Amino acid sequence: MAIDNYSHSAAERFMRYVQIDTQSDPNSPSQPSTEKQKDLSKVLVEELKAIGIEDAELDEHGYVYATIPATSDKDVPVICYCAHVDTAPDVSGKGVKPILHKNYDGKDISFPDDSSVILSANNHPYLKERIGDDLITASGTTLLGADDKAGVAIIMDLAKYL
Repeated sequence: MAIDNYSHSAAERFMRYVQIDTQSDPNSPSQPSTEKQKDLSKVLVEELKAIGIEDAELDEHGYVYATIPATSDKDVPVICYCAHVDTAPDVSGKGVKPILHKNYDGKDISFPDDSSVILSANNHPYLKERIGDDLITASGTTLLGADDKAGVAIIMDLAKYL
């Protein structure tokens, strides 16, 4: 499939994934540290199977494994894509409402659920480099969960493409 004809799904996937609470518990001795982390892992296995990856599986620790066969007759190295689904316990991961800011214009970004939170390019100069890009934020009262659900979404998009 030519990359020009491919419909990327990482942003859409990411916005769905961040709505699944996968907050970790640093005091837990178990793996995963919370059972709710498996909720997203189960979704990932279902999605992998839906795109034709038959051996997708979830183990008792919440790890998802899947194999994408090589598409080349050449002897090529194996690639491992790895990301985690747990999110930090510092701020709530429950009730996350992702907001897509299409074609960011460089102005301050306010958050509907907490008007005291402002994301400003003056305080975060990197935003000036993102003018014209689409940005995704939380709504102001929760953690977005970009670390590492963004990585998970990209891996899932790659799996679909490959």
